[in-house]
Parts: sequence; C-alpha cells; structure tokens
Amino acid sequence: MSDTEDNDADVMDEWAAAMEESGDTDTGDTEETATTEASSTDVLGDTPLNAQPASLNPLEDTSTGGGQDVNLDVLLDVPVTISMEIGQTKMNIRNLLQLNQGSVVELDRLAGEPLDVMVNGTLIAHGEVVMVNEKFGIRLTDIISPAERVKRLK
Repeated sequence: MSDTEDNDADVMDEWAAAMEESGDTDTGDTEETATTEASSTDVLGDTPLNAQPASLNPLEDTSTGGGQDVNLDVLLDVPVTISMEIGQTKMNIRNLLQLNQGSVVELDRLAGEPLDVMVNGTLIAHGEVVMVNEKFGIRLTDIISPAERVKRLK
C-alpha cells in the first residue's frame, strides 16, 4: 500500500468511528441507505414523514359586519374610469368604411331612453343627459344594486 492509500484508509476509519459515536452507521451499501432514506421522507425528499402538525391559535373574526367603523380612506384616491353609453350597433366593415361626415349611425336605443353609466366597464346606474353651464352632464335616475351587479357579471 502506498502512503496515499494509508492516509485514505486512516481518514475512512476516523469517519466510521465518528459516525458510530453519533449513531449514524454507514454500512457502505449506498443503495440500501438511499432506499431507507427515501422511505422515511415525503415525495419531495426533504420532510420526514413523522412530522407533527403545528399548533395554531384559533382565528378571530375581523370582519366589519359587527357595527365597527370601516376605514375607506385608502380607497378614496383610487382612479376609476366613468363612461356613459348611449347605445350600440353592429355593422360590417364595408358599411363602416362608407361612413363619412354627416352619416347617421342607428343605435339600438330609443330616443329618450336612459343612458348606461359604466365604471371601469361595469354598469352601475342609468341616467339622462342634461346641460349645465353649456356643458353636458348626466343626471342619475337609477342606481343598480350591488346584488344586481353581481348577477350581471355571471
């Protein structure tokens, strides 16, 4: 045996002795050891199967339905897009390309029928056009209830 082989053997003996002292014995059969380790861990291979669940404190109800004040100040500066829809129509591209100044496009609503008030594309109210200081505005005539808005989303 050469000096290198002697040193390697000494190191191996030291490691074997240390492993025996710590309770980890390596028989040298790496395939059997790998099988034993795999059977004592979960699918990911990093959590022992004998892990115990953590104890958790009961959850408290933090909902605001019990008469608590709701702080909506954080939402007051969120920008939204409000649009009014007069009506809609469908036409093919041929007719669309023939439109010019003065053309009339027929919509699916009758004259005097209320406009739809949309916030971020969701219908929230109906209203009518009014003129205020030479500017157009809309007077809300009917607000859609939250329950009705949820029904329309489906």
